Amino acid sequence: MRILKVSDQPSIKRSVDTGTEEQRAAVKAIIEAVRKDGDQALKAYSLEFDGLSLKNFAVTEEEKREAYKEMDDNILAVIREAAANIRQFHEKQLQNSWMTTDENGTILGQKVTPLDSVGLYVPGGTAAYPSSVLMNVIPAKVAGVRRMVIATPPDKKTGKLPSSVLVAAQEAGAEEIYKVGGAQAIAALAYGTETIAPVDKITGPGNIYVALAKREVFGDVDIDMIAGPSEIAILADDTAIPNEVAADLLSQAEHDRLSCSVLVTPSDTLAAAVASEVKNQLTALPRQEIARQSIENYGAIYVTESMEKAVQTVNLLAPEHLEILAENAMSLVGQIRHAGAIFIGRYSPEPVGDYFAGPNHVLPTNGTARFSSPLSVEDFQKKSSIVFYSEKALKENGEKIAAFARLEGLEAHARAIETRLKG
Repeated sequence: MRILKVSDQPSIKRSVDTGTEEQRAAVKAIIEAVRKDGDQALKAYSLEFDGLSLKNFAVTEEEKREAYKEMDDNILAVIREAAANIRQFHEKQLQNSWMTTDENGTILGQKVTPLDSVGLYVPGGTAAYPSSVLMNVIPAKVAGVRRMVIATPPDKKTGKLPSSVLVAAQEAGAEEIYKVGGAQAIAALAYGTETIAPVDKITGPGNIYVALAKREVFGDVDIDMIAGPSEIAILADDTAIPNEVAADLLSQAEHDRLSCSVLVTPSDTLAAAVASEVKNQLTALPRQEIARQSIENYGAIYVTESMEKAVQTVNLLAPEHLEILAENAMSLVGQIRHAGAIFIGRYSPEPVGDYFAGPNHVLPTNGTARFSSPLSVEDFQKKSSIVFYSEKALKENGEKIAAFARLEGLEAHARAIETRLKG
């Protein structure tokens, strides 16, 4: 693992994958086909991309019941406890409508309303991601969204969805589930088909085709973000344990060849020990090749002259995940300005947040934590401003408003005020 002095410009940024010209053209063609031919297009793409001839995309009640029968009782208990933790955390994010009244009788306020419907994309096909189901569905449910639609690709051999995904969906509160993946799923959620009614917002990660499709439909519907490969930064001093630091770095490296794992420390001793541990631990990982390429291409250890400089470096990185493994870890939290999620102390490794603690694991990547936040209840609500002016308030302020309107050359605006002042 590369050890660099902080004079080297620290970075976790990778070039944003906007796809090839061929990929963008393919996505546009898929979207147009789904808009035009609906279910027929979905069936054709299911056969072309997955080798499946599906008559019905909707998961049946029988399939839902069967998923519970196949689920190990201990794992079901874990899913339920994780769901409870996630629900409890997100309930604290709820915002209420509010109004204020002044002495003139003017009422100003904000009305908070949940979205009517959301589409939640869950990647799949060869893997199961029940954690993604919980992290997307539960905040929508807490927000008060009435209709939550899950789209996820089925197994190419069986045509089924993983039991863990179906169970997680039901535990989280989503009953409308479709066996559709890829760009065609995003198109179906955005524009609707004979089977799938359109939604107002689409959330959830996916491959490059899913990401490009989300970009393409944005504006007709809302989206959460275009998530990039995962990343972790670890801020540590001499009190950190090298093998634990290395394990945490590799926990993100195994995600993807483009994942980024970075250690920032003022300790030369820790830097050398962690580099050695990463090399040793890599050989025992099942996803060794993926993790190795991630570490070689995007991994780094930045050695700084002080902890203060290390904190500054972390803020420049603005990582998706940040672990603080230092003697006074809690005291450093207030100095962190940019990070998607902050994990404090040796007993809070990043996977705690991925699966169980409660905060959302859908986080800003590629340095966008400078201006973005984790997925939250607020992402599934919208706000309306409320304005009530009394007669007294309009007479008191009407001439000022009309003058402002004329400043911008909008005479009809001014007259809309003045016609009431003359009444």
